Amino acid sequence: MRIAILSFDGFNELDSFVALALLNRVKGWRAGICGPGETLTSMNGVRVAVQQGIDYIEEADAVLVGSGVRTREVVTDTKLMTRLRLDPARQIIGAQCSGALVLAKRGLLGEAPVCTDVTSKPWVVEAGARVIDAPFHATGNVATAGGCMAAHYLAAWTIARGAGAAEARAVIDYVAPVGEKEETVERVMGVVGRFL
Repeated sequence: MRIAILSFDGFNELDSFVALALLNRVKGWRAGICGPGETLTSMNGVRVAVQQGIDYIEEADAVLVGSGVRTREVVTDTKLMTRLRLDPARQIIGAQCSGALVLAKRGLLGEAPVCTDVTSKPWVVEAGARVIDAPFHATGNVATAGGCMAAHYLAAWTIARGAGAAEARAVIDYVAPVGEKEETVERVMGVVGRFL
């Protein structure tokens, strides 16, 4: 499975890096930071090399759109937005927090309930989405997660969709806090399981 973690300047490290770390724990999978340019700088000044150019999203099997402090600028860049060609008929697509705004502007959310963070909610609603007060929701191949700490829900759902629920459980178990492994796995799988 080839996965693009679509990120832009001002990206939220939790959204992009948590998903990247969890998805790369699946044997044979390759997730990488994808974005415009050769480097990206996070909202806290962390500079990273882009592993795949933005056009890679067309060939990726899954694309997760992270959030960031400049998402509203991103969606007004017509040239950039037209390069974001996503296909939910053949790709697993997810968005974290303000990443839902990118999916809304690309017309990928439809009438489905959408999760996002409190800060991004007004912008996502303005874009025509129906935001709900929940950490995660998926309809078919498209999912959204709300809140930085919901990144593991999006990753677990992606793993379960692509490699099965047992693999998602194994990955979450591996990264869960010691002494809380069973509880964490059950909570995460309880949240995403009804959307599988």
